[in-house]
Amino acid sequence: MAMAASLGRAAAGAWRRRLEQRHLLAVQCATRHSRWCLITSRTLYSAEYDPNEKTFEKLLIANRGEIACRVIKTCKKMGIKTVSIHSDVDSNAVHVKMADEAVCVGPAPTSKSYLNIDAIMEAIKKTRAQAVHPGYGFLSENKEFARRLASEGVTFIGPDTHAIQAMGDKIESKLLAKNAKVNTIPGFDGVVKDADEAVRIAREIGYPVMIKASAGGGGKGMRIAWDDEETSTFLDPETRRAMGEQAVALAKAVKYSSAGTVEFLVDTKKNFYFLEMNTRLQVEHPITECITGLDLVQEMIRVAKGYPLRHKQADIPINGWAVECRVYAEDPYRSFGLPSIGRLSQYQEPLHVSNVRVDSGIQEGSDISIYYDPMISKLITYGSDRAEALQRMEDALDNYVIRGVTHNIALLREVIIHPRFVQGDISTKFLPDVYPDGFKGHKLTDLEKRELLATATSLYVAEQLRSQQFLGTPRISLAKLDVSNWELSVQLGDGTYSVTVSNNGSTFSVEVDGMKLNVTSEWNLASPLLSVTVDGAQRTFQCLSRDAAGSINIQFLGTVYKLRILTKLAAELSKYMPEKAVEDTTSILRSPMPGTVVAVSVKPGDLVSEGQEICVIEAMKMQNSLIAAKSGKVKAVHCKAGETVGEGDLLVELE
Repeated sequence: MAMAASLGRAAAGAWRRRLEQRHLLAVQCATRHSRWCLITSRTLYSAEYDPNEKTFEKLLIANRGEIACRVIKTCKKMGIKTVSIHSDVDSNAVHVKMADEAVCVGPAPTSKSYLNIDAIMEAIKKTRAQAVHPGYGFLSENKEFARRLASEGVTFIGPDTHAIQAMGDKIESKLLAKNAKVNTIPGFDGVVKDADEAVRIAREIGYPVMIKASAGGGGKGMRIAWDDEETSTFLDPETRRAMGEQAVALAKAVKYSSAGTVEFLVDTKKNFYFLEMNTRLQVEHPITECITGLDLVQEMIRVAKGYPLRHKQADIPINGWAVECRVYAEDPYRSFGLPSIGRLSQYQEPLHVSNVRVDSGIQEGSDISIYYDPMISKLITYGSDRAEALQRMEDALDNYVIRGVTHNIALLREVIIHPRFVQGDISTKFLPDVYPDGFKGHKLTDLEKRELLATATSLYVAEQLRSQQFLGTPRISLAKLDVSNWELSVQLGDGTYSVTVSNNGSTFSVEVDGMKLNVTSEWNLASPLLSVTVDGAQRTFQCLSRDAAGSINIQFLGTVYKLRILTKLAAELSKYMPEKAVEDTTSILRSPMPGTVVAVSVKPGDLVSEGQEICVIEAMKMQNSLIAAKSGKVKAVHCKAGETVGEGDLLVELE
């Protein structure tokens, strides 16, 4: 089978605009005096809304989730009625509720709903929508969809079919870029037939090389090869300016007429090379909007209606710095992010933190399903400089309440405070370099550990004191409630700590490892966020759960810590409790995530070797190969292709 790819030289340390782990972190930044290397064609935008400027009466959004909600918000400000499309499982989604009208276009699979051009065209005809905004993903770069709309006299809010065709193919776009005098990566621009030819060409070019799918891939279609077997913030204003000029030159070459993004690769010597152009609104467009004060969706709509741009490049102010984190329903402790599904039992965005923007398409009670991308939101923070923007991101992540699904906030927070990231030393190998043994969460310093122990025990005592009260008075009037000191035993990780707590109103005095700390808070035990002052320093904690047995889960500095708090007597007695036997996980295979079984490679009686593929699970558009943990004979198979499985479901047993 032919392998459609282009090979190009990529110097060591080359950094793609988006980290290869697309679920991890998306960052675009600009200083007060410079602009990020990506931007658009001829469309530069203004956030001013003129109620007398007529565009479209009704617009259909051919997308879902946060980007659909984002487009609807601008349409409402512009006085445009909106139509949402949705699959049957999305009937109660936020983007459906926000729109003036909604049309179901099919069942859950995207091929039968959000990618179903015939059904969407019927929805357009039914609602008499005059224009369509495709968002990003799905049909946003589908030239056939744009052609169908044009044939029906419906305006496509994006470039014409010529630009989509020209820029959609990585090989053709690279040739166009060369003709437009845009820097391109030295390498092979044709179709690579097979792996042997790829190795031969790579040796001619010289390692390292990058292999990229010619029709796209969104980061997953791009691979760096350092040898035969495998076949950033440091930018200065001058480099950014040169990138911008070449991006405009390329846009002019294809007569581009809407928002789009030109991507470059940059090496350690600040040489930059054209990679691709995305002919749509970019996922990180809020970054541009934060540092310019412009509304890109508004200008896309204006341009599509035929209005001229009201600003030149020199008129666009670039102020401050912005950072965007993609918050996902993923488990960062497993392969940096295996998908998670579930219902958001509690959800609170950190909008009370200054200079924070949250683009989301969910709310409390929403479901994260196996059918679509598990993004929860795009979290954006803004500051006068990079340090301030990152500090606000820390605060925003600490104040983000998400319950019901596993999320990647712990990993996001650790990345943005890591010295390498803070210094701008970023590459596509950042995660495996920094966490070679996988992500383990935040490692507490001695002071942070004492702060956690002091806060957890103060919370425990506050709850005990509250339980002795009834409407502010003692439950039993004759009972003696005063306890001068609470002597507690706390289990955290592999350690056990002796803690003494006394209180004076809302302030607790806590002694941990011979050190005293004063902990003060309002102690609102019903609030998901707990703002605490520890020896004068403000800290934000989240109490995720607690029970009568003394177990308490606390989120601190992004990471969830499991503690068990007991009185000294209870701790002594607990030593006599039997421990639950540990399951032998080498003889069984459980599903690490919810999803659909794509293939099962074994049957009862088969002999398997350690590392051999046993089955494949598909979840959130990704296929995951599950392997045997040891060699042995298959005892039983509890799944078959096509079945839906949940996280932890037993799939295969070995003898």
